[in-house]
Amino acid sequence: MFTQLFSSLLKVLTGLNCPNYSNFIVRIMQDIRKIALEEKYKHELHCNEVLLLPYYIANLNIQQEFWHHTGTNLLFEGLAFADTFELYDKAQMDLFTEENTKRVEQQKEKDMFVVIGNPPYNAGQDDENENNKNREYPPLDKQIKDTYSKDSKAQYSKYLYDHYVRAFFWASERIGDTGLVAFVTNNSFIFKRTFDGMRKHLAEGFNALYLLNLGGGMREGQDDSNVFEITIGVSVAMLVKTGEPVDSPCIFYNNETELQSKVQTFDFLNRHQNVGNVSWEQIQPDDKNRWITKGLQEDFDDFVPMGTKEAKDKEGIAESVIFKDFSLGVSTNRDYWVYSFNQDTLRNNVNRMIETYNAEVDRYMRQAPPKPEVDDFVLSDATKIKWSRDLKNKLKRGANTEYENHKVRESLYRPFTKKVLFLDRILIDSPGHFPSIFPNSKAESENRVMCVEAYGRKEFAVLMSTLIPNINLYGDPQQSFPFYTYNEDGTNRTENTTDWALTEFQDWYKDDCITKWNIFNYIYGLLHHKGYRDKYRENLKHSLPRIPFTQDFWVFANAGKSLADLHVNYESVPGYEGLELKDKPNRQLNWHVKKMKWSQDKTQIEYNDFLTIEGIPAEVHDYKLGTRSALEWIVNQYEIKVDKDRGNRKGSYSVRDPNREGEPKYIVDLIARVITVSLETVKIVDSLPEKY
Repeated sequence: MFTQLFSSLLKVLTGLNCPNYSNFIVRIMQDIRKIALEEKYKHELHCNEVLLLPYYIANLNIQQEFWHHTGTNLLFEGLAFADTFELYDKAQMDLFTEENTKRVEQQKEKDMFVVIGNPPYNAGQDDENENNKNREYPPLDKQIKDTYSKDSKAQYSKYLYDHYVRAFFWASERIGDTGLVAFVTNNSFIFKRTFDGMRKHLAEGFNALYLLNLGGGMREGQDDSNVFEITIGVSVAMLVKTGEPVDSPCIFYNNETELQSKVQTFDFLNRHQNVGNVSWEQIQPDDKNRWITKGLQEDFDDFVPMGTKEAKDKEGIAESVIFKDFSLGVSTNRDYWVYSFNQDTLRNNVNRMIETYNAEVDRYMRQAPPKPEVDDFVLSDATKIKWSRDLKNKLKRGANTEYENHKVRESLYRPFTKKVLFLDRILIDSPGHFPSIFPNSKAESENRVMCVEAYGRKEFAVLMSTLIPNINLYGDPQQSFPFYTYNEDGTNRTENTTDWALTEFQDWYKDDCITKWNIFNYIYGLLHHKGYRDKYRENLKHSLPRIPFTQDFWVFANAGKSLADLHVNYESVPGYEGLELKDKPNRQLNWHVKKMKWSQDKTQIEYNDFLTIEGIPAEVHDYKLGTRSALEWIVNQYEIKVDKDRGNRKGSYSVRDPNREGEPKYIVDLIARVITVSLETVKIVDSLPEKY
């Protein structure tokens, strides 16, 4: 390890013009060997060696730059090796050199005026099996919970504990009343609703904010413009505190490169160089702490909300909302283990994991106090178990589980894509409210949920279902609005539409024949209306839908019922008859799918080596759910996939296979049926009045 590290450093050093680096190499060797000799740090040695490399390269770069400008070779004594967030309320651990520890402590005591950095942004990349997850920082995270999260109206707060958000909070506190924070980070905090509380505090805490949105969100179809070749967009933020009270925030914004190519983005940065050269647009936050308000329609806020966090959390009767309760979809944190196209595969996977989990619970509970740290104790074998923070907490409580047939439920994993799910409170991190929305199969026959894309940057989506939906039904978190809720034993069926909403609709339309089911269908019809979606496109990226009273209630209610019945019963509609199945000569008949491919014009699907499906109408792609058409979701989901964490190990438990042995033509038939669903959906939506 040492040899590899020194070799890497020497390659860097030989590229420098600095004439004397031998002393520096000696220092590197001394520091690393000191760590190696400390028995209690041997288990951290590999990680520390990796972390030391950029530390020393940074030090060398500073010395090189100093030598370049002055011709003098001096050691730089200011760099400190530390976990910044851990220092929020702790002293530096003495795991490096004594001199480093002194530098860290001295730095903590000094005033800091400038914080510059590129904090990591990876809220969703916890890896409990490798014990290499994002670390927790309880004191810092509590401050974020009491500020950014407390003042947020969003339901989903996970991303407020991303490292880059922690960095913003820490830096804002560290510079005190006067200073500058300059970060290159994920750009989501600028516009996503999850960060409304964060935006509120940044606007109130800084005299000036300069936000350069470079775009590049591959998930939003901006992949050619991403400067780092990652799936999320990037921004440069420069936040200034002058020491004066913040009466009104001065927020300056530029997004000239948001949709430009990477080459154009770099050219923009090279030409402008500094803040003074950029043409800034001054933006004004609205009363919901939204910074990007272009395209937002003011009358949207006058409509009736489908649901609110306040009404949901309030005990008793709900007013001024249509639905009392709503829920994020099921979030398992181990989809490969508890979801499957095949029930036998699901049973094998679940039993394998339960056996390992229960054994680890038993082994942990037999440990004498004080109990060992769970992270260091548990078996981390990805072929036997997928850990998460939540599952480890259940282990510490001694909670066991078992395989029971009644926990195996059908689920809507992606649009028009069913899987079987093991709905178990131990193996699923967050089942949402679905144990009380679909408590049993009887509820599936009488209840329905409207699954709404929850204020992302993607195009709006809504889909009706009678099955338990996944949280990422459209790729991002979605909120589900049920018609009924129950006790978890299936009793006490309650209509989720409020009595207040029923009275409002009946009074507005002067029609006592309107029922709660009619209102449910009316909303579903309205949410498909092109004019509504186009006009309020930006509003729907920031908040859950709000519902206006249209000119003709029954037109939308009847259209909504037709759409709902069509989408719920998609497996039983007649298949589209205009398809042509072209087999390839000298190939054996084969309905087995590995990975389907589109033709360039998306009128054909190469189903497999034997079969090509031709004659797909172009209008099919007019029915979209988010960024994909319904048929594109089918092609995306119905392929053989291998769990990336288990793909190099033997065993069918790592393979996700959509093919059905007893129904070899199921996928071909499904394609034909979804084409029918898509064409009928477009027809119904086009029949709605232009004005609502």
